[in-house]
Amino acid sequence: MKRNLRRAALLSTWASAIAMVFATVPVPAMAASDNPFVSLAGTWSGSGTARFDEGKTESLRCKGYYTNNGNPNTLGLSIRCANASAKVELRASLLDTNGAVTGSWEERTYNQSGTVQGRVTPTRMTLSITGGINGTMTVAISGSSHSVTVASSGPSFKGVHISLSR
Repeated sequence: MKRNLRRAALLSTWASAIAMVFATVPVPAMAASDNPFVSLAGTWSGSGTARFDEGKTESLRCKGYYTNNGNPNTLGLSIRCANASAKVELRASLLDTNGAVTGSWEERTYNQSGTVQGRVTPTRMTLSITGGINGTMTVAISGSSHSVTVASSGPSFKGVHISLSR
């Protein structure tokens, strides 16, 4: 009987040790070739449309700057769009953990900020934004171009859709 108890205790100890080893082994991130953060790094330009209260829209010229500082699982983004009477400046700092994205965002013109969470695939990012305003951000990636769509519950700014290319 003592022998069986000792064996059970030893097996339990081994099982705990194996579980601890597997818990500390990092799960590999999405391969760099599958991660859109890598392909987005760089400078982009294009145009878009901003939507405001009461259905008002305005055309915009846009520039996008994306950085990952050599880490394929991080993405810093800055998108600036403007015309003579409107300006939108989106910024975000994102982290990809096996397809799950978390991070922070801010819109400087309207002085709003908050958190981001969502999913990323090789061709798409789908993000929920919360904080000063709530909404969604979708980035559709296709080779040397991509589109960004933001929908917002903000008091005057309702969203933007932009297309960017290299």
